[in-house]
Amino acid sequence: MSTEPNKVIYSMIGVSKFYDKKAVLKNIYLSYFYGAKIGVIGLNGSGKSSLLRILAGVDKEFNGETVISPGFTVGYLEQEPLIDDARTVREVVEEAVQETVNLLKEFEEINAKFGEEMSDEEMSTLLERQGQVQEKVDALDAWDLDSRLEMAMDALRCPPPETPVKILSGGERRRVALCRLLLQKPNILLLDEPTNHLDAESVAWLEHHLQSYPGTIIAVTHDRYFLDNVAGWILELDRGQGIPWKGNYTSWLEQK
Repeated sequence: MSTEPNKVIYSMIGVSKFYDKKAVLKNIYLSYFYGAKIGVIGLNGSGKSSLLRILAGVDKEFNGETVISPGFTVGYLEQEPLIDDARTVREVVEEAVQETVNLLKEFEEINAKFGEEMSDEEMSTLLERQGQVQEKVDALDAWDLDSRLEMAMDALRCPPPETPVKILSGGERRRVALCRLLLQKPNILLLDEPTNHLDAESVAWLEHHLQSYPGTIIAVTHDRYFLDNVAGWILELDRGQGIPWKGNYTSWLEQK
């Protein structure tokens, strides 16, 4: 899996999308580079959310083909994200780093076992496993995972960690889902109106985070300041066509 800049990692080949025989997207050919930060704009009904749903693999009812390079991951923030009502805020956020959470839990359990009586052979096996787990946690740089999760939840103004998801408002659910998605660190980040329900400080934190995000970002938003601060490309959807422009929103406006 190559993460070189300007390497094409996702392509849309002749993609068309119809609603009741009306074409929203018409025969689109687009290639997305690794590391590109793209703002998608267009009038209401121009197919912005449809484009993201197709890229996310959620909508499979379209003509044409999408091709993603092997080994690359896609993460998607939809306008009404699905999260498990039976969980707490902390549990949902931890889903992003479940493997790491499990390793840290196992490390604690191993340490607790050292207080128990055991044979030399059992002790040797336990020490060997402790070393393996420690090596994995070191490789993930995950010893400070708790503080990283807390910082992300605080920056996005997530509700308290033990809050049940089932009592959250729509805006709170979106913030929790966004926090989980950013901690997953997918190679391709698809964001549908990411600044909705965020206060000014959270938007500023999100912009800063995305500016240094190593992967590809494709964001649908009406927030022109967000587009200016984050996007290096503008993709305009107009009458079914996708028209790319290299530059931020202000430079796109100036050339119109």
